[in-house]
Amino acid sequence: MRRCLLLAAALALVLVGLSLSVGIFREQVARVSGSAAIEKGPVLILDAGHGGEDGGAVSVTGVPESSINLSIVLKMRDLLAFCGTDPILLRDQDISLHSADAVTLREKKVSDLKNRVAAIQAQPNAVLLSIHQNSFPEARYRGTQVFFAPTEGSEALASHIQSAIQSALQPENTRASRPIPDTVFLMNHIDCPAALVECGFLTNPEEEALLRSEDYQRSLSLVLTSAWLTAGAPEESPDSGSTQQAPAT
Repeated sequence: MRRCLLLAAALALVLVGLSLSVGIFREQVARVSGSAAIEKGPVLILDAGHGGEDGGAVSVTGVPESSINLSIVLKMRDLLAFCGTDPILLRDQDISLHSADAVTLREKKVSDLKNRVAAIQAQPNAVLLSIHQNSFPEARYRGTQVFFAPTEGSEALASHIQSAIQSALQPENTRASRPIPDTVFLMNHIDCPAALVECGFLTNPEEEALLRSEDYQRSLSLVLTSAWLTAGAPEESPDSGSTQQAPAT
């Protein structure tokens, strides 16, 4: 446990600036590599939304959401490995998780979602982070929006992630975390704490360029990893200013 807490403290530096490179990050983690083994805790499940034939939203330059989701999740997996944490990835390549008997695209999408739910439900003591990208007909919208499932612990987790993103990457983002719409199948059919992160808008040209960037994806991954490792730590209440409501996919 000590090792994990020390690592979380190191990662928390991300929240006061993104000057950290992956090399510096690795050096910080190495300083605590000789600490005691991490105690068993919640099992993190990382869900890269969509995949395979279901590319999700398509960016203004034609990039499918699914590829960006996967790239961020793989970076998070590598960062988490430094503290001896092996998250469960629902997918680690560009595939759909549908069953063999699904034929049409609709059948594959339905089967994929049901199989993801089954995989999450089968894991004891799970916590889900589902990574997605947003879109909207109007190009002016931008910024991360975090949603929480209707399960115990989800709202606090989503609020912590939203605050971390605002502190480290998007100080102009005044959104608060929000309950997931009841139309989102996955988040409404699981029993564990869960947050869905809409990292940004693929329909905003400036943000889309960032989301395609390896550097920005790395920054997002660092902040999300830090937020997960510090989710149980006390934090100051977010500013009580006005909150912009984000359109959701």
